[in-house]
Amino acid sequence: MDGPLLITGAAGFAGSHLLDLLEPGERPVVAWRRPGEPLPPAPTGTRCRWMEVDILDADAVYRAVLDARPSLVCHLAGIANVGGSWDRTAQTLEVNALGTHHLLEALARLGPAPRVLVAGSALVYREQPGALREDSPIGPASPYALSKLAQEMVGARAAERGLPVLLTRPFNHIGPRQFPSFFASGVARQVARIEQGLAAPVVEVGNLDARRDLTDVRDTVRAYRAILERGVPGRVYNVCSGQAYRVGDLLDSLLSRARVRLDVRQDPARDRPHDAPIVLGDRSRLTGELGWAPAIPIEQTLVDLLDYWRRTVRDAGPAPASEAASS
Repeated sequence: MDGPLLITGAAGFAGSHLLDLLEPGERPVVAWRRPGEPLPPAPTGTRCRWMEVDILDADAVYRAVLDARPSLVCHLAGIANVGGSWDRTAQTLEVNALGTHHLLEALARLGPAPRVLVAGSALVYREQPGALREDSPIGPASPYALSKLAQEMVGARAAERGLPVLLTRPFNHIGPRQFPSFFASGVARQVARIEQGLAAPVVEVGNLDARRDLTDVRDTVRAYRAILERGVPGRVYNVCSGQAYRVGDLLDSLLSRARVRLDVRQDPARDRPHDAPIVLGDRSRLTGELGWAPAIPIEQTLVDLLDYWRRTVRDAGPAPASEAASS
């Protein structure tokens, strides 16, 4: 099939890095973003044809699919804020589960059906102390995790009906452009603002003892590409590094690179209603079947993340007085 690659959520964190991964002219790309959502910075935002699509509007989704007629689809659109899902439960379920349903129903009406990767979440697993395999018990512990399990079930059902759907369970991925609501990105942004004199020299943090399997987002999108092109439809693939990092160690690494002296303050408001002590994945299936392995060390990821926020804060200029006073 010679149709384009369709990327939903292309203006988001993983989506923009997937655009960066593609070689110019390699394949036509159609990129979806939410109506009104800003484009990624150039050159990322110039390598594709953009469409504004509300994934909760089934008719609009079908019209956009019919317009694009893709042969490959990477479905990255969704709400990814775990902590915020407790306050936005209905919206999280709608966007992640119902939005996926609308997309897959529209794609199923095309002929021939394109290969579709659905980016799920490792948070569908039940909490356990050891490494999580694809056959480990399921047990979502947050509204976000529940929405991702529902999304995966929608994808699995579509695969049973003949649509070549590739199912993934990515663990935490971090890197430049990540929202500051995520720990490492939030700390990096605070450091960058303090260095620019825009905030008091105090970094506020939540739980530092949790351990998380972390992968650089640029490695994550390489995995998505490999699965989309060569994975087995209907089969679930963990996307992870296979190594759990203590959150406090990430903090220490970022602070060691600060250009000013900083203090750290625990903020209970940053703690989640439920925070598993360890989330660790097993990547044996992905590595064994498709040959993927992470290539970017965590220290390089943190350097690039901090450099990203330094540029972003510097280019934004001085904050309004009200923002600086409240920081």
